[in-house]
Amino acid sequence: MTAQPLIPPTDKPLSLADYDPSYVGQWTKKAARSELKNLQARLRQLQERLYAQGSQALLIVLQAMDAGGKDGTIKRVFEGVNPQGVTVTSFKAPTEEELAHDFLWRIHRHAPRHGYIGIFNRSHYEDVLIVRVNQLVPESVWQARYDHINAFERLLTDSGTRILKFYLHISKEEQRERFQERLDNPEKHWKFSLGDLALRQHWNDYMHAYEDAISRCNTSYAPWHIVPANRKWYRNLVITQTIVETLEAMNPTYPSPEPDLDKVVIPD
Repeated sequence: MTAQPLIPPTDKPLSLADYDPSYVGQWTKKAARSELKNLQARLRQLQERLYAQGSQALLIVLQAMDAGGKDGTIKRVFEGVNPQGVTVTSFKAPTEEELAHDFLWRIHRHAPRHGYIGIFNRSHYEDVLIVRVNQLVPESVWQARYDHINAFERLLTDSGTRILKFYLHISKEEQRERFQERLDNPEKHWKFSLGDLALRQHWNDYMHAYEDAISRCNTSYAPWHIVPANRKWYRNLVITQTIVETLEAMNPTYPSPEPDLDKVVIPD
């Protein structure tokens, strides 16, 4: 079986149809869950070092169609991580105040401070996705935003923030099944909105918008990752593995202790 790339190439146009949302490589569910536990233990260690060092940050961007698994990813991947060093921001429709500023104003305010892992549940990419599909601004406006986004992410990177962007790739049929599950389970009714069905009617338009967003903002300093997400267990494995590898490369270290600690005597 040919391995499916996680980071799409930059030398040819992107077609999401070339990426199988049910791909799991050679992994089995049992093996993946076992490996996930090992990775989560390492993630907790690395996150503690990042928090203690306080000179770097990691920003994780999650984008997906409705029912794509953003909430589940946050809940499962970061299970057991020290919440003191993690921030989660869910971006809804902009407020009146936010609309009175440039589109990145509300985003920049939530960028993680040094020492933290910041997670964006949706993000600045909504301004070239839903804004584009629903024609909320002229094309000349959203077309210019790709360059603004790249410059913004370059600024964050140059300021000590590593960026990982994950597109959780599910099929239209998988979305239908997840919507149906929400309808069938009273405890999940709160997660269902009739507006989700309206957006579903524009599935192909969203695929094209995602293809452009990923292609035009897939940079060496802030790469996009296309995560096969029909199988939640594989999605969790891939994302956790990528985060751990990134933190390993960042190599956060504990700060130097105060001098002469070996001579300290704790008084009675």
